[in-house]
Amino acid sequence: MPQPANPAVADHLAALERLAPLIAEQRADFDRERRLPDAVVRALAEAGLFRLYLPKALGGPEFSPLDFMTIVEAAAALDGSVGWLVGNGGGMSRAGGYLPEEVVRGWFADPHAFIASATGAIGTAIEVEGGYRVSGRWPFGSGAPHATRFMGLASVKGPDGKDGPPICCYVDRADVRLHDTWFVSGLRATGSCDFEMQDCFVPDSHTHPLVDFKPTQPGIPYRLPGLAAFSWTVSVVPLGIARGALDAFVALAGKKPRLGGVGQLRDGELVQAMVGRAETTLRSARALLVEDMTELMAASAAGGERLIEARLLHRIACANAGETAARIVEMIAAAAGTAAIFETGTLERSIRDVQAAIKHVAMTPISYGLIGRVKLGLPLGTTRF
Repeated sequence: MPQPANPAVADHLAALERLAPLIAEQRADFDRERRLPDAVVRALAEAGLFRLYLPKALGGPEFSPLDFMTIVEAAAALDGSVGWLVGNGGGMSRAGGYLPEEVVRGWFADPHAFIASATGAIGTAIEVEGGYRVSGRWPFGSGAPHATRFMGLASVKGPDGKDGPPICCYVDRADVRLHDTWFVSGLRATGSCDFEMQDCFVPDSHTHPLVDFKPTQPGIPYRLPGLAAFSWTVSVVPLGIARGALDAFVALAGKKPRLGGVGQLRDGELVQAMVGRAETTLRSARALLVEDMTELMAASAAGGERLIEARLLHRIACANAGETAARIVEMIAAAAGTAAIFETGTLERSIRDVQAAIKHVAMTPISYGLIGRVKLGLPLGTTRF
């Protein structure tokens, strides 16, 4: 991976390197507790890894999407659950570009601020004076056990009883009830359990539209289409997991004896070719993500048909990143043999984590069908892209 041009990115990468021993030391608790240990979450927060998109006007680094990608990949290479929460928590700090400055400034005055979000369900918002009464239950609240604030989507009920476009509703931890539902195989330490609120008052100043929002800050992270911004925060994680698996295999190949032959695992030509193919494939998928995000950023200013096409291409780049990462991890696991099945090793965890990550709707293979429909002259049939 090329060296970052932004010194602040290098600082965050260095912080992750410093945290690697702590993560390794506490990792035994990850699967058992199904959440990151408090000490790990605290260290990640204090390193600024949950405020990657926080606007400069609010004291944040306001990283570009591509710098954000570099940091999240490095976190995911250390551990899939760590990368997932850095992506989600750091990604949700972009709320500072949608809401009034004084609101978000108060939230992030807490050095351990973390916004857990969920878009897998839509609650109900009823307009009242000064805001909404919101009710609902949302699954996949990644980081919920440590979150200081929660964001759930809700549809505003109109006078005719019909649902309007969804809005993002932000509430304090005291206003939600957590449901311990996170019993899964991969990304176990993300604590992505359900959260619920019932008839909770949410002020207008704590809400914004999911789609037709008006940014309160000028930076590019806040001008990206809402759904694309959400998908980006998780779609970069599998590539980091694959990078971590490849690094672990390279280290293993220099120590493990070659089966049925002389020397180490790395001395086999098939193994050498596999590593070369994995490296090439990983870089290719990453390059496509970078290319399409670069176009999406430019198209966000241009609008029109260019933006529609950029959003579609972004979705297939995300799907491709997930599929590619999974293939790479599978190749590595096959070459590693029995070393890939022990829970104490990186490879076994990488297999589970990458398979869990790519189940996210942001990387759904359905996205290929959308661009296929356009190329074939057919109507899209959906606006959720």
